Amino acid sequence: MKRTLRDTLRELAGVPVPRFMGGNEVALLQGGDELFPRMVAAISAARHEVWLATYIFHDDPAAQTVAQALIDAAARGVTVRVVIDGFGSIKSLPAVRARFAGSAVQLEVFRPLDRWWAWLQPGQLRRLHQKLCVCDGGAGLTAFVGGINLIDDRHDLNHGWCDQPRLDFAIELRGPLALSARAATRAMWARAHLARHWRSEFRMAAASEHPVGETMGLLQQLRGPAALELDEAIDDPRPMRAAFLVRDNLRQRRVIERSFTEAIGRARESVDIAVPYFYPGHRFRRALRAAAQRGVRVRLLLQGKVDYRIAALAAQAVYDELRGHGVQIFEYTPAFLHAKVARVDDDWATVGSSNIDPLSLLLNLEANVVVRDAGFSHQLAQRFDAAFALSTQVTEPMRRGLRGWLTRVVVASAATLYLRVAGITGRY
Repeated sequence: MKRTLRDTLRELAGVPVPRFMGGNEVALLQGGDELFPRMVAAISAARHEVWLATYIFHDDPAAQTVAQALIDAAARGVTVRVVIDGFGSIKSLPAVRARFAGSAVQLEVFRPLDRWWAWLQPGQLRRLHQKLCVCDGGAGLTAFVGGINLIDDRHDLNHGWCDQPRLDFAIELRGPLALSARAATRAMWARAHLARHWRSEFRMAAASEHPVGETMGLLQQLRGPAALELDEAIDDPRPMRAAFLVRDNLRQRRVIERSFTEAIGRARESVDIAVPYFYPGHRFRRALRAAAQRGVRVRLLLQGKVDYRIAALAAQAVYDELRGHGVQIFEYTPAFLHAKVARVDDDWATVGSSNIDPLSLLLNLEANVVVRDAGFSHQLAQRFDAAFALSTQVTEPMRRGLRGWLTRVVVASAATLYLRVAGITGRY
């Protein structure tokens, strides 16, 4: 069936605002070794549609398995739409395009960098960083949300193949919240589709019966409603109450950061956060310091095996400040750390794509799920404890004197410059 501009704009306008709702089933998955077989099974069982959005879609055997499942689904008549980021997948994009060529998979690239002048556009600093897959099947929608890219756990783009799998997490989600994940993934695909086809789409709209009224009405919806405060009392909490959070550059700019700081502000016993790229702004650091000072055990699990040196320097620039207020910092050394998870006390946990740095909190398009369930929180606590047991606690000052001051100044200046070029003003 031929697409229309109305179809595309409707999908763009469908990004959900966050709210807690019950009736969900949420399963914690560690690494691609656990995620990819479940994802392939869901794609293979899909009856009508599959939506997938990812930052990295590589061409190693693990990614090829998922790609083949998508091709097979499209061949049996399922609508399969995939959107990948133009920067994250820049190395593998030719291979991915070749793999899908000739199939019925509808591939779009978010902000491609296939022309030299594209690198000069400030908007290119705002990337699609979500990792989402939504499939319909006999039991309803199944969604996968998290931080795991389509690349083998033991394969790093900059360091090659490793003996140990990176530490990473995702969730498998069934229930009403899967509708929110589908709406967000559809919106990302529609956004990339419209960027590539907007001329022909608007020409078709101009030739329709009511071009101005319909198009202007839908364009008005694109900004969507303002992000709502997370309502703690919506719907039946059984079996799991959860909320789907999307950070975008329209009306939900700081929803993920706010969910973190509000949860940390309510913490009574413990805060555990695992994230590879950590350079929080002043609000986030203040929340962590305040929690530790009122007796909450605050533990951060950060990279010990470093993939990007500048990211490690940024994290280390705030080590002494946070440790001075009682925050415990651990570095994970067995393998690369890519997990983006957190838990607060026994009833708040989040899994998603968002780091705690300026790129994720202010620029990139991100997606997290917050789960309010003691059983899920306990599962995540066990994974945290296992990771902390393999990590090294930071007990010594990082850099004092002139060298330490210069490091902090350089990191802060680089972050500020990056944000200014991307169009973000104000204090981070």
